[in-house]
Amino acid sequence: MEVKKTEQENKMGVMPVNRLLITMSLPMMISMLVQALYNVVDSIFVSKINENALTAVSLAFPIQTLMIALGAGTGVGVNAILSKSLGEKDFDKADKSASNGVFLALVNYIIFLLVGIFVTVPFYMSQTKDTQILEYGKQYLTIVCCCSFGMYTQFIFERLLQSTGKTFYTMITQGTGAIINIILDPIFIFGYLGMPRMGVAGAAVATVIGQIAAGILAVIINEKKNTEIKLQIRGFKPDMKIIKQIYQVGIPSIIMQSIGSVMTYGMNQILLAFTSTAAAVFGVYFKLQSFIFMPVFGLNNGMVPIVAYNYGAGRKDRLIETVKLSIIYAMCLMVIGFLVFQLMPVKLLMLFEASETMLAIGVPALRTISYSFLLAGFCIICGTMFQALGNGVYSMVVSIARQLVVLLPAAYLLSLTGEVAYVWWAFPIAELMSLGLSVFFMIRIYNKVIKHIGKS
Repeated sequence: MEVKKTEQENKMGVMPVNRLLITMSLPMMISMLVQALYNVVDSIFVSKINENALTAVSLAFPIQTLMIALGAGTGVGVNAILSKSLGEKDFDKADKSASNGVFLALVNYIIFLLVGIFVTVPFYMSQTKDTQILEYGKQYLTIVCCCSFGMYTQFIFERLLQSTGKTFYTMITQGTGAIINIILDPIFIFGYLGMPRMGVAGAAVATVIGQIAAGILAVIINEKKNTEIKLQIRGFKPDMKIIKQIYQVGIPSIIMQSIGSVMTYGMNQILLAFTSTAAAVFGVYFKLQSFIFMPVFGLNNGMVPIVAYNYGAGRKDRLIETVKLSIIYAMCLMVIGFLVFQLMPVKLLMLFEASETMLAIGVPALRTISYSFLLAGFCIICGTMFQALGNGVYSMVVSIARQLVVLLPAAYLLSLTGEVAYVWWAFPIAELMSLGLSVFFMIRIYNKVIKHIGKS
């Protein structure tokens, strides 16, 4: 056991930073790309039913964002506390962090089981009166929420692997879940291979089966390969001190992503005032932009344990180099995304059986929003660094300012022109403000924290 922990220390504290970052991040980036692929494939198949089906799935996004926010935010907290504990060689605290993280994943599932039972119908009725969209939405979201135990199991056990540097295995678990989803989508939606035709509900069933498979695989791999961590199952009692520390880092991340849910809901209300097609375009945009943002989030997942570990170990030089390289890689990915959205908007939209109306709204939408990509890479890495150093509140402030203080009001004011094409400019406007705040907090955290790392 002790030998294994020393090997972990050597990798996180000694391996050349660029190679370590690539080694840690590349598997996560690949798995995130596969995740993005199955999200897009999901909507591509649903769009073949009709545009109302695509709209129903798009309108579910705020609740799904909340689900991911709770799981991912909890995971960020566990990841940061666990990796920092390993850097400090406090192995008992690392084990307790892992065990309490699994407990919190169960609590997260119970919350969204109740949402699936009681909230789904009122949620859709607050957005649309179209009976077909309501029925599609009820089918889809009820299944996704009530069977989310697979997703939360996958979240926490993948984070445990990331915390100890075993990101290759998370590529396997996420890839397996995504591939199963992609294979099952057409089978359940259209009723192939003797299965009943389930329509939109089939897309939800395929999704949760993929999540459950990935979750089971993540548990098995942790049991077999993750010897640095020992889960305390028998006689386990929640440790409120550890849970508080997890959420000191995790809550800002949860709030930050939950704000995205509020923003999406608000944008849907603004766009539905024009036409349901505009809301469908917004949903399609979110699916497409995941191809650009997911690899950056994979880079984040590789970056967090390196920053947290070297923060705990007092290695300022390695921490700074990790952040610099992450910013360079993230900005390069975002430039690629910008070029794709500028040059290929019609081809991207036609993946979703786009009508002439959807193309008329969607082409300027994709081109306009993509200007925000040029600034987003830097801002995302800054936010992740704040979280890894235990200052997640900075990320939360930037996110609130960007999405609630600037983006939604700007979108509403631009909608008053009566031209939906102007609404999309709210995204680059908000990202410009986000850049200014991120730079301000970056300077602040350097002077208050980073500059003093390693000094007695």
